[in-house]
Amino acid sequence: MGTTPTSKTSEVNKKQRSLIRRFGADRRGSVAIEFVMLILPFTLLVFAVIETCISFAAQQMMANATDDLSRSLRTGKIKPADATPASIRDTICNEIEVLVSTGCPGLELDLREYANFASVPTTIPYTPSGDVNTSGFLITPGGSETINSLRVFYRWPIMTDFMRSRLSTLPDGKTLLYSTMTWRNEPYTL
Repeated sequence: MGTTPTSKTSEVNKKQRSLIRRFGADRRGSVAIEFVMLILPFTLLVFAVIETCISFAAQQMMANATDDLSRSLRTGKIKPADATPASIRDTICNEIEVLVSTGCPGLELDLREYANFASVPTTIPYTPSGDVNTSGFLITPGGSETINSLRVFYRWPIMTDFMRSRLSTLPDGKTLLYSTMTWRNEPYTL
């Protein structure tokens, strides 16, 4: 009694289905396979959270430093004659140096007096290449009862290379941290 081609095909199909069922029911090595499938997205998520948290902490420290410096200028604790570019930069840098490189290499400052609040810039100046345009930045605070604005920029480096393309906002692979404060000086005496 011989087998027909149809019964051979049916037998092969049964063996294939049996093999697929056994493979689906076999749990040896499934944890390793699941681990390999999940480790990359999990690692990316962890590094994104760490990068974001550290960047946010630096942003907050920079905002606090900007607020402290503007308060000192507003009350006359720091007089316009004493507000040299080096002293203003050192004041901000000393407060944020916990999280940034020594000397604050990515720090840019713009402090100046304005005739009225409407003339204070409300946008970030960019170069055609997408970097911050610092060509017009000055450190020229006004005296008693003048309107002043302090803008602080920091080019924050992204720590993990594979996150750089997703988190950077500047062409050099860094992200821009920005803080500003606008105020009218109190009527102090020089």
